Amino acid sequence: MKHVLEGSHAVSEAVRLAKVQVMSAYPITPQTHIVEALSEYCADGTMNARFLCVESEHSAMAAVIGASSAGVRTFTATSSQGLALMHELLHWSSAARLPIVMAEVNRALAPGWNIWMDQTDSLAQRDTGWIQLYCEDGQEVFDTTLQAYRLAETVNLPVMVVLDAFFLSHTFEPVDIPDQKLVDRFLPPFSPRIALDTSDPFAMGQMAPPNVYMEMRHDIQKAMEQVSNIFSKIEEEFTEIFGRTYGMVEKVFCDDAQVIMVVTGTAASTCRKVISDLRSQGEKVGMLKLKMFRPFPTDLIREHLGHVQKIAVIDRNFSFGASGIFAQEIRAALCNNHDHPPVFGYITGLGGRDVTPEILSEIYWKTKNSTAPKDESVWVGLLD
Repeated sequence: MKHVLEGSHAVSEAVRLAKVQVMSAYPITPQTHIVEALSEYCADGTMNARFLCVESEHSAMAAVIGASSAGVRTFTATSSQGLALMHELLHWSSAARLPIVMAEVNRALAPGWNIWMDQTDSLAQRDTGWIQLYCEDGQEVFDTTLQAYRLAETVNLPVMVVLDAFFLSHTFEPVDIPDQKLVDRFLPPFSPRIALDTSDPFAMGQMAPPNVYMEMRHDIQKAMEQVSNIFSKIEEEFTEIFGRTYGMVEKVFCDDAQVIMVVTGTAASTCRKVISDLRSQGEKVGMLKLKMFRPFPTDLIREHLGHVQKIAVIDRNFSFGASGIFAQEIRAALCNNHDHPPVFGYITGLGGRDVTPEILSEIYWKTKNSTAPKDESVWVGLLD
C-alpha cells in the first residue's frame, strides 16, 4: 500500500516491520522524527520492543551494543555531532561483529552550527568497520533499511543507512509499505551466532594481545570482502518479493558516455534531469550513482569508469588537506589501471546549499572543456 511519508518515517516504518526488539537514541536534528515515531510505537503497543532513553549518543550506541550482544535485533539513529560523539563505540560495535543497524541523517558538522545537509559526518566514520549505504529517495530509504538487517545479520557487521538532511529526511513522498507477511518472508527472526547467556557465561570484548589482535582485524576485512556478493544475493531475493532493485552502483546512460558524473544521495535525482536534458542536446554524458561506500565497490568502479574519457565527481563533503572524499576513493580505485581516465573533483552543496541543475550543468561543461584537472577539488557555487 502506498503511503505519503517523510523520509524519516520511511525509516521508522521499516524498523517497525523488521520487528526490532531494542532501540536507543538521543534526539538530534534532523534525525529526531525517526525515533519519535518509534518511541510512540513502543509506548502504544504497536511494537513489542523496548525504547531506551539515554543521556547522549555515546550512551545510545553503548545501549544497543549491550542489547545486540544479548542476541536481539537493535536500532539507533543519529546525525552530525551525535555521530561524532559515537565514534569510539562505532569501533567497538564493528570489532565485536555486532549486526546493529543505524540510520544516519547527513548533517554538517559544527562550528558554525548548521543543521542542514553535508556528507562529511558519515564519511568521517569510513574507517570504523561499518558498512555504509547511501539513499536517494524515501522508497530507497525504506527498502535499504530492511536490506540492512539481512546484510548485517549475514556478515555480522553493523550497517549505516545514510540519508540527506531535509532534502530527504523531511520531504514527503509516496512510499510503498508492504504487508507484514511479505516482510517476514524476506526478513526472518534474528538468530544470533553468538549471544550472552547467563546459563553459559563467557567473556566478550576482553583484552586482545598481539598474537590475536591482527587476526581479528583480518577477519573483519574478510567479512567486508564478502559483502558485495552477499548484498547482490539479498537484492535478488528482495526484487523477487517486492519488485524493486538498486544495486551497489547504478548506471544511467553510461554505455556511450564520454563524461560520467558520479553522484550520491538526493543529488542523483537532480542529476538524472540534467543528463537527460544534456543528452537531448546531443551530449554524450552519463551518471553513476554510488549507493555502497563501504566496502568501496572498487571492481564496479573500474568496470564502469575505467574506460570513459573523463569522470566528474560531485562531493558534498571535504577532507581538509586532501580533496572530496568520493573523488579521493575513485582515484585510488583507478590508480593501478593503465591509462585510467582523469578524475575531476567538485565540491558543492556543503551545509545544505542547493545542488541545482545549473550547478550540475556547469560541472559538466567545465569537465568537457578541460583537458585535465587543474586542482584536486574545484569548489562550485561559492558566494562572493
